[in-house]
Amino acid sequence: MYMTQGLHRAMQQHPDRVAVRYGPRQRSFREFGDRVARLAGALQGLGMRTGDRVAMLALNSDRYLEYQMAVPWGGGVLNPCNIRWSPAEILYSLNDSGSTLLLVDQTFGPLVEQFRREATSLREVVYCGEGDVPAGMHSYEALLEAAAPVPDALRRDEDLAGIFYTGGTTGFPKGVMLSHANLCSSGMALRSEGLAEPDGIYLHCAPMFHLADMGLSMPHWIEGNTHAIVAAFNPEVVLDTLERDRVTHLLLVPTMIQMLVDHPAMKKPRDLGALRTIAYGASPISEAVLERAMAALPGVGFVQAYGMTELSPLATLNPAWYHTAEGRRLGKLRSAGRASHCTEVRIVDPQDREVPRGTVGEVVVRGPNVMQGYWNQPALTAAALRDGWMHTGDGAWMDEDGFIFIADRLKDMIITGGENVYSAEVENALAQHPAVAACAVIGIPSDEWGESVHAVVVRHPQHEVAADALMAHCRPLIAGYKCPRSVDFVEALPLSGAGKVLKTKLREPFWRGRERSVA
Repeated sequence: MYMTQGLHRAMQQHPDRVAVRYGPRQRSFREFGDRVARLAGALQGLGMRTGDRVAMLALNSDRYLEYQMAVPWGGGVLNPCNIRWSPAEILYSLNDSGSTLLLVDQTFGPLVEQFRREATSLREVVYCGEGDVPAGMHSYEALLEAAAPVPDALRRDEDLAGIFYTGGTTGFPKGVMLSHANLCSSGMALRSEGLAEPDGIYLHCAPMFHLADMGLSMPHWIEGNTHAIVAAFNPEVVLDTLERDRVTHLLLVPTMIQMLVDHPAMKKPRDLGALRTIAYGASPISEAVLERAMAALPGVGFVQAYGMTELSPLATLNPAWYHTAEGRRLGKLRSAGRASHCTEVRIVDPQDREVPRGTVGEVVVRGPNVMQGYWNQPALTAAALRDGWMHTGDGAWMDEDGFIFIADRLKDMIITGGENVYSAEVENALAQHPAVAACAVIGIPSDEWGESVHAVVVRHPQHEVAADALMAHCRPLIAGYKCPRSVDFVEALPLSGAGKVLKTKLREPFWRGRERSVA
């Protein structure tokens, strides 16, 4: 298995079919494949060797897709940078991965000088944005024009395909190592579950650095389908693109679905009849939002995908039928679904013994989609991967039909607007303020985002600080979506006999009366 396999097949079977459409730019599979082979040659000319990490920091574009294919084509390893992170977090991922090359667009070009000073392994920067090329950077298009196409290096199977950074329980991001077999097996499972069909058009409107988008695009590469792209999620732009490009499949988080169906642009007459499937993840969809979405988009199937970066990213699927009125009567809507093809899922106790149906335990997953491990983190890898099973840190129970229902998170994580936030990262940022004597960060319910980041802070006796000042203090240190949205000040944090903060006690008032303690 190798990531470029679907591209080779499409170039052979329908070279003149549209491969990529981004704004005014449109390219066939023949043209796209030639550009990928040339970009691979250009990156080799800049020093990329087998296994070298190549980073990209950019909004969605056709060039992002070329990067995703050209790096493995040339023998390199992908390191897509999180565009929502602070410069310090991005710099950490560049240094930790040892990335030698960086592709950057106009949005993030101003950060390059800092990266040149502080990124220890970075050698060359390629400008892949629009407009004039900044001084000291290579022009993406000039490199392609000058480069000769090179043969596919055919890294495959257990060869490392990419390092995908996710939040860290210790306050530092973890690099998830995914192989070609990991990504391809997950893509094949999604294809077999109906998340891609012949002659489909997949819209990239979720951020392309995120493995959710890359993972959901894999079955469309396998099928040889067209990829439409918007630079970033905007409800009106997405609606216009769905209509103009006759999009059949897309990925959204529930917050995006709500923004889409409630946007005024949705009220004008549109022809969205080509749209077949909306996949969503990160959290269940509320019945109220689902009702509005199904009324606005009749005939569209809604499919929930549950997984994580460590699972490439798929573990379970809740199919479209269970989202219909008839299916919802069976009580499966709030389920995260059943094990997808190629995947085993169990619910286990702390001794890794499978628990009876209906009993809450930890979700563990086994299959070819399970990561190789965490980059340079053998202890964390050993803790997560035991006897071939990925321990997700999610608490859930399984019904008699094999559907799992998430009950809690065993790991200290918040999911807000589809993004994972580890409490330790936020607590580390807060603790750097001189007025903070102690703090704990929890997720509290949010109608808009599913969960909102909430801080509970004990102030130093000699210091006064307002909630707004603490939130502003965090912004240069961590991504905006990780910063607290609200702060409570207390005299002391509740502690266990062993001195551990009792976050269950902090959460309880906010989640009282709800079915479960996470969104």
